[in-house]
Amino acid sequence: MGEATLYPASGQLIIYSVFYFYGDSATGSLADRVAKDTAAHWNESQSTVLVKKKEYAVSFDIEGIYKPDLAPEEVWYNDNPRLNFFRVEEYAVGNISFVDGIGCNTGYLKIDNLLQTSTTMAHEYGHTLGLNHPPQLDIRGGLDASIMYPRGTICDPDLQYDVTAAPGAYGGVLDPRHRKVSRTDIQNLCLHKLDFNRQGSAIAGAFSSIYHAKQLPGF
Repeated sequence: MGEATLYPASGQLIIYSVFYFYGDSATGSLADRVAKDTAAHWNESQSTVLVKKKEYAVSFDIEGIYKPDLAPEEVWYNDNPRLNFFRVEEYAVGNISFVDGIGCNTGYLKIDNLLQTSTTMAHEYGHTLGLNHPPQLDIRGGLDASIMYPRGTICDPDLQYDVTAAPGAYGGVLDPRHRKVSRTDIQNLCLHKLDFNRQGSAIAGAFSSIYHAKQLPGF
């Protein structure tokens, strides 16, 4: 989730997001690195969009904050569209990171996923802004691996974990390190449809406002 702001004089559309990280596996250095990596991925395509008949260069300004003492009430009653809240732990049910919907501001992240590749948070951030997984999860034939393709996507050998593995077999699916934010991903955000106010700001995504308790094996 974020706050999209138009700057007509400079021709910029900037989406501001703040990631709050809490949980036993969250740290200050992790918060800073994940935020910077996510912004780098989303800024890589250097895309433009047409809003109100004017072309804007799209960019993402993302800050990461470690708050180990985050209170549930800070999540439940937050009304700032820039703020997102993610619990980070070693264990997660289903063994995978997730956010709480398509268009949301909360989630639960497995530390191993974050450490494996910087595209994990970039992918989840796409969900918070309203993007779903593509309907076709077989990108063989030279198709690019955009950021919203999930783990398990069938792909050409050079994009697999193991280039020698059969498609769909162990090691024969998309290695998420190869995912990139494309101009199509930016267009799919439909920024031109956002409800910009008189100050030129609009909400990208939605409030889910879920504070996550720590998940434990067997529960």
